[in-house]
Amino acid sequence: MRDQAVRAKTGKSWDEWLSILDAAGAKTLGHKEIVALVGQHGVGPWWRQMVTVTYEQARGLREKHQTATGYTANASRTIGVPVDRLFEAWSDAALRSRWLPDAELTIRKATPGKSLRISWGDGSNVDVGLIPKGESKSQVAVEHAKLPDAAAVAWAKGYWKQALDRLQAMVEG
Repeated sequence: MRDQAVRAKTGKSWDEWLSILDAAGAKTLGHKEIVALVGQHGVGPWWRQMVTVTYEQARGLREKHQTATGYTANASRTIGVPVDRLFEAWSDAALRSRWLPDAELTIRKATPGKSLRISWGDGSNVDVGLIPKGESKSQVAVEHAKLPDAAAVAWAKGYWKQALDRLQAMVEG
C-alpha cells in the first residue's frame, strides 16, 4: 500500500504511523490492543487492521502471510468456463477426484455459483470464491488458511498452482 493511499484514508503516512505506534509502546502489545490504539486516531475498521498488520510486519511481530490464526496462502486462476461449471468441478466428489486426487476434505458450506468453505484433512481451512467474468469465463480464488508456518505457505502455493492447472485442463479440455 502506497504512502499516498494510507495518508488519504488515515491522515498519516506509514512513517508517521510507525512513529506513533512505537511511542505508544505498541511493540509490547497484542494485535487487538494495537488495533485499539489506531482506532483512537479516528481510523475506520478496515484501515485499523491494515495499519496494525503493516506495523506488526515492519517491527518483526508478524511474518508475511501470518494472521492471528496461523498462516494463509492464496492462489487464483481465470478459467474459460461458466462459473456453474467451476462450482460443479468443486462440489461434485467424482469430478473433484479427477483434478484433486487424494485430497482429504469436507465441504462445510457451499453456495452454488459463488463459494465453498472446506475443512482440509490436516485441520486447515480452504475458502473458494467463484467470480463470473462473462458468460464463458470465470475466476476461482483459493485461500488456504490456518497453516502452521511459512514452509506450509510455500507448499500450499505450489500445491494450489498445480491443482488449478489440473482443474483448468479438465474443465476446458
